[in-house]
Amino acid sequence: MDSAIVSINLFGAVALLLFGLGLVRDGMQRAFGARLKAGLATGTRDGPRAFFAGLVATVALQSSTATALMVASFVERDLILPRMAQVVLLGANVGTAMTAWIVAMGVGWLSPLLLLSGVVVGRGSSNARKGAGAALVGIGLMLLSLHLIGAATEPLRTSAALSAFLALLDNAWPVALIISAVLAVLASSSLAIVVLILSLAASGHLSTGLLIVLVLGANLGGAVPPVLATLHAAPSARRVAVGNLIVRAVGCFLALPLAGYSAQLLELLPLSHDKLPVDAHLGFNLALAVLAAPFTGLLSRLTTRLLPEPAKAENGRSFLEHSDLQTPVAALAGASREVLGVGDMIERMLVQANDALQQTDISKLSTISALEGRVDRAQHEIKVYVSRVDQTEIGDQHRRRATDIVDYAINLEHIGDIIEKGLLAELAKKITRGLTFSRDGHEELSRLFAVTIDNLRMAQAVFATRDNAMARRLVEAKEDVRRLERQSAERHLQRLRDGRAESIETSSLHLDMLRDLKRINAHIASVAHPILDQSGLLIDSRIRPAAS
Repeated sequence: MDSAIVSINLFGAVALLLFGLGLVRDGMQRAFGARLKAGLATGTRDGPRAFFAGLVATVALQSSTATALMVASFVERDLILPRMAQVVLLGANVGTAMTAWIVAMGVGWLSPLLLLSGVVVGRGSSNARKGAGAALVGIGLMLLSLHLIGAATEPLRTSAALSAFLALLDNAWPVALIISAVLAVLASSSLAIVVLILSLAASGHLSTGLLIVLVLGANLGGAVPPVLATLHAAPSARRVAVGNLIVRAVGCFLALPLAGYSAQLLELLPLSHDKLPVDAHLGFNLALAVLAAPFTGLLSRLTTRLLPEPAKAENGRSFLEHSDLQTPVAALAGASREVLGVGDMIERMLVQANDALQQTDISKLSTISALEGRVDRAQHEIKVYVSRVDQTEIGDQHRRRATDIVDYAINLEHIGDIIEKGLLAELAKKITRGLTFSRDGHEELSRLFAVTIDNLRMAQAVFATRDNAMARRLVEAKEDVRRLERQSAERHLQRLRDGRAESIETSSLHLDMLRDLKRINAHIASVAHPILDQSGLLIDSRIRPAAS
């Protein structure tokens, strides 16, 4: 019974630590998320700045995993060079170690003070104040959890069973490293395991050598969660997380045979044995950063070989041939074909959403998110490709065509976002909750879906042919959609006034879907605007009256 109570107290204290970490991360992202992301994206011009950006972001977020995921997303969008991304993560590793060191130095009265301050600050009306308040509360909970972990492990410090188990581990350092790494993976936090090791160190059962090995295992395990989180991301994003895992793995396996010598060195230094885990944690990551920094370029090339770009299927081949960049006409023709392929993916997303509406089948929505990810990557590749076309060799006509290609790609990407974040969520909510539109409401939405799909197909033809008459019809169709949306909303409100149960249950979903389909059609029709504008048929985005 005593062992069960000790386990509950210990696991509860660790859970509180992880909860506090989550509060700090979410609060800092809410208060300073945009600034942190901007700092990470822009602070990578050289190695020292990239290292410092990773360190600061991780100390602020209390999570090297969060930093790694942000950096991976920036690499995927070509905002950070892969080599610099690895330097950022070296800084993030040091930031995690500094966080553990700061937490270990916390004094008893600081925790309630931070909790009180966080509650007071969080009562503000601005998002920044609420986020900062949540972060202060999170830090207070982390310090409180450290005290609770120490209290929970108090009975273990006199446990003969624990002493025997640690003695076994002291004679099997590789096993100890693996156990510590697995615990860090399960907790999704190296910090939590280092704090746990810190509490065990106070018992006096841990030899200095075993303590170092356990800290090495926590470091190794802490690099695994970002790899797992990016398994389905693009290869460029996965390389960042895998590179960080390789660095930590090599560092740990090189340091493992030297743990005994390192223990002798630490024992000679005037350091408290109770604080040795955080000292060793910080020292290891500082040494790893210094030794690994010169090899980040080599690491980037290695991860590129390990995770190459997938070969394009024949029906999904890219028309963005880099050999055409010096021949602008050919390059723009390839970019036009590529953006038409993006339009085809958007059509598939709309058709699948419509099928889910008609058949009340959530499985029809299963591939929409994957398609939206492909749309995001394709439109980014198109923008980058068109920006590299030799502008000195093309006239005004082709320059306008380049702009039209990029604008159409951006509009298609916006449509993909609306489908995934709007229609997908709304249809999933309707299906999972078993909601049913009224017969009239269902017919109105079905008609608007059909019109939207037809308009997208017309937009594809307008983009390919630049036909004035078809462009005029597309803009007129946009006006028809606005009228249909307005009429459907009015009829829906009338059904609400009539007290129709189906309309009451699905009111917000119906109106949200009308709004999203209207926004999609606005983006679709935008492809016609430059064509009509060049022909003098638009006045303030309106069509001139047709000549009689």
